[in-house]
Amino acid sequence: MGDEENRILPVTDGRVQCLPDKREPVGNCSFCIHCREFEIGGRFVKSPSLAYCTKCRVTERVDLAKARAVKCADRQGEGFHSITSIIS
Repeated sequence: MGDEENRILPVTDGRVQCLPDKREPVGNCSFCIHCREFEIGGRFVKSPSLAYCTKCRVTERVDLAKARAVKCADRQGEGFHSITSIIS
């Protein structure tokens, strides 16, 4: 999925509007299979949820308190889907 297919979800009061009727804490995004990047300081940094992706292997820490937006690849309306169900 290319960047043009990702949704940009603004972070407001530490939460993102994951689905029309569901707001999630931005911390959940770090463990969501749909999360790709966080906007911090005007640039996007890869999500820790990609640490188990064989293509990305991201291992950086992200200061979620500074996140202003989340780049989300959920186009099916699944909402938060934890990576722990996949890796355990």
